[in-house]
Amino acid sequence: MNVTDLESSFQIDAKICGSVKSRKIAYSIMDFHHSIYTNKKDIIFAQISACEQLYKYTADIFDRNVLKKEISELKLILDLIE
Repeated sequence: MNVTDLESSFQIDAKICGSVKSRKIAYSIMDFHHSIYTNKKDIIFAQISACEQLYKYTADIFDRNVLKKEISELKLILDLIE
């Protein structure tokens, strides 16, 4: 089966979860059917985009710092893949 006409981007939703002392970022894929054919770079780009969108609407300073750290770690992973 050849898949030639798929979109390279898909929607990932990011959420902040955990206790006040231990915050983590949880991701959920919004368009599951096309996620089978995506590569690692596309997933990481989508995660960075989701974190940046969440960062815009976050008012808590602690949550903003968690998001900054997550974005910087994802960009570092992306650099290591390339």
